Amino acid sequence: MAAGRSPEPQSRTDDASGSWNHPSVLVGLVGTGIQASRTPALHEREGGEQGLRYVYKLIDLEVLGLDASALPEILTAAHRFGYAGLNITHPCKQAVIPLLDELSPDAAALGAVNTVVLKDGRRIGHNTDWWGFAESFRRELPDVGCDRVVQFGAGGAGSAVAHALLTLGAGEVILIDTDEARAGDLAAALNARFGKGRATSSNSPAEVLVSADGMVNTTPLGMAKYPGMAIPPDLLRPDLWVADIVYFPLETELLRQARVHGCRTMSGGGMAVFQAIGAFQHFTGLKANTERMLRHFNEM
Repeated sequence: MAAGRSPEPQSRTDDASGSWNHPSVLVGLVGTGIQASRTPALHEREGGEQGLRYVYKLIDLEVLGLDASALPEILTAAHRFGYAGLNITHPCKQAVIPLLDELSPDAAALGAVNTVVLKDGRRIGHNTDWWGFAESFRRELPDVGCDRVVQFGAGGAGSAVAHALLTLGAGEVILIDTDEARAGDLAAALNARFGKGRATSSNSPAEVLVSADGMVNTTPLGMAKYPGMAIPPDLLRPDLWVADIVYFPLETELLRQARVHGCRTMSGGGMAVFQAIGAFQHFTGLKANTERMLRHFNEM
């Protein structure tokens, strides 16, 4: 199959050798510390349900002893080996952009890519993260206040989540990042899209959380590789909702502490599933079964 070509649905048939014939799809995930990712299983199961021979590989930079500087080599190899596309995660969502031929409108606006389609010799970047967070939020926290939301992290995932929050109607998103200039730049970009004053930056978590309705962690803190949490537990309070985009582990230290303090919470599981649903359609041209993929994630 040509690299990136969307397979046509076919029924199963036996060939002379007795093996099953399926349209084949080869994709992968590029990132650091991704061995616990559930994304491969989600894609492969859904692909199988739709009659595809679907293979999803982990390209873990940590295991390979590489960093984001290896992205050009990885993209070239993926083309040569017939990959339909690649999912991109930390720390490569922004570093991959200069290596692409085209960006979808969402990816261009967000300045972050989590899905690269390899098709007809071209590399096309998409962002399904923002939609994944928005769909999860609509389902799990539909009735919470969003006048002021504090977000930790202003990187690739942070850009997507802040965009989602403002699209969902958040009054103001306050960005906090260890790189204060990056937080300021993201706030300026969001204001240009959504209107003046919709996004600001801060370096004082305690000060801004006092009057916030909710908070979101979009940093890697909480992952198995990056233990810990973005704030001290004593800043949590029962009327603050708390969301985390980390999903391995599903219950991060932040979410555990938030529940102890009586907060409503949202894990990163829903976002993981919905961004996968979007990526699956980009890779295959087929629509994923939402409820089936959510059930599969919960079974894992």
